[in-house]
Amino acid sequence: MADTHEQWLREMEEQSKAKQASFMAGIAQKLKHPRVTEAPAHPFRGAPDFWNELEWSLEEKIERFSDNWKSVGGHVARLADMDAARDFIAAKAQEMGAKYIVRQNEAELDSLGLEAALPDARVSVWNTDPDVYWKARSAEADFGVVMADHSVAYTGSVVVKSSKDKGRSVSLLPTVMMILIPVDKMKTRLGEVLVEFDRAGRDSLPAGIHFITGPSRSSDIENDLTIGVHGPGIVYALLVG
Repeated sequence: MADTHEQWLREMEEQSKAKQASFMAGIAQKLKHPRVTEAPAHPFRGAPDFWNELEWSLEEKIERFSDNWKSVGGHVARLADMDAARDFIAAKAQEMGAKYIVRQNEAELDSLGLEAALPDARVSVWNTDPDVYWKARSAEADFGVVMADHSVAYTGSVVVKSSKDKGRSVSLLPTVMMILIPVDKMKTRLGEVLVEFDRAGRDSLPAGIHFITGPSRSSDIENDLTIGVHGPGIVYALLVG
């Protein structure tokens, strides 16, 4: 019996390691090879040079992004400018009977003029009223309108950062998400986006970084695919420019 608490802890640790070694030795015996006790060598780090050099033309990026986004159930609209984006959102709101819309508090969306374009709907701007519980308001919203911070053609993904003016609830809780994507900022590879966060450093990271690829989907229960469980079930990628 251990005389001190520290000695007891050491004995428990040794017993745990012995059990672990016995368990791993049993697996190695069944696999008919010696137990591996050292980590394998990893002479290469990161993506290979040929992958870092991959770059598509703008039109190819748009085509690949659109195909990948639509392949997982998303919708894509190619629009000439922000005015066309505003008209598209207004037309869809009327078509779907949307009465309540929440949007991020961003300059690009301020200039969109959704409030004037949607006289029959209520448009709220995230975090502009301290008396409003914005998560609940977002959950009640028919549409959430957000600006993409980045987009990636190879995976058909958009990246949305969160902050006090760009609440994550705007993209996660409404029934329909409208995400505006400037095509001139579209990247070919996901690594082009990740390296920017790396270079910025930990102190400059946003409160949240969200990678969105199509509508919310889950097959957790008996592999039965369900759309819209953890987020919007309808998502529109509005490619602007």
